Amino acid sequence: MTIHQASPSMFTYINPEIRERLIRDGKLIRINDKGQEVDMADAPGPGLHVNLMGPIPLPLARGKVQPTVHWYASVRSTELTEVEHLASTLREQGGQHLFSHLASSMAVNSVLVIGEPENSDNPLVRVHSSCLTGDVLGSKRCECGPQLESALDRIAEDSSGGYLVYMAGHEGRGIGLWAKAATYLLQDAGENTYQANRSLGLPDDSRDFSDAAVLLKYFGQGRRLRLLTNNPKKVEDLTALGVPKIEQIKHVCGVDDNNLQYLKAKRDWGHKLGEEDLSAPQ
Repeated sequence: MTIHQASPSMFTYINPEIRERLIRDGKLIRINDKGQEVDMADAPGPGLHVNLMGPIPLPLARGKVQPTVHWYASVRSTELTEVEHLASTLREQGGQHLFSHLASSMAVNSVLVIGEPENSDNPLVRVHSSCLTGDVLGSKRCECGPQLESALDRIAEDSSGGYLVYMAGHEGRGIGLWAKAATYLLQDAGENTYQANRSLGLPDDSRDFSDAAVLLKYFGQGRRLRLLTNNPKKVEDLTALGVPKIEQIKHVCGVDDNNLQYLKAKRDWGHKLGEEDLSAPQ
C-alpha cells in the first residue's frame, strides 16, 4: 500500500475546500444563542454562537442494546475563527508542525443523539461534565464514570431515546485538570471538595453551561426535557440561559466507600441526595 504525503499547500486547520463542502452538505452549521441555525457566510452576530459538525454515525454497544447513535462536535464560533486564522498563518509560514497546539487550545464539546429522540415529546438528556480521572481512568474518588455509563444505558434503553451533551471544558467543575489535581491533595489532607477549591482561591463551581444551553435549545426545539442530574443548580443555570421545560430526574450511581465523603459534601452543598442514596453502594 502506498501512502501519499499531503503537500503543505493542502493544509489548514480544516481545508477551506473541505469546509465549504461540509457546509453545502449540511454537515457544518452555525447556531445562535436561541438555538437557531444561522448563515455560515455571515460573521457571528452578538451573543454566543457555536459551530456544529455532524451527524457522524457512531456505533455504540450498550450490553444487549445497540442503539442508533450519531455524534456531533461543537465549538464556539469565535474560538474556531481565531484558530482557523492562526492555522492559515501557519500554513503560509510552513508551520504545520504547530497544528497540535491549535487542536489542544479549543474546547470541543460533543452531543450524542441516541435512538430517535426527535420523535419524542420528552426526550431523556444528560449534560455531563468531563472528568478524566472518572470517565477515562475509572477512578472511584467521584461518581462521574458510573454516572456517564449509566446515562448512556438509560438513554439507550428509554423508548424516547435522548441526548448526551459532553462538556469538554468542565474538568474539576470548571477549574481545569491541573487545579483539580491540587484539590485532590488538599482533600487527602482533610478538606472536602469545596473547601479545597476555596483554599486555592477558586469558586466552588465555575462551570459555564452557555454552550450546553445553545445545544439543548437547538436539539430540544422547545420540548420538555427530562434531565438526568442530582444538581438543582444545573437546572437553574440552564433555565436561566433560556432552556424551557426541564424536568429533573434523579441520577444516583457509583456510590462506594471511596467517594462517600465527596458525595456527602455535594449533598450539603445542595445536591438532591438523601440518606438512602448514600447509605449503601449502588
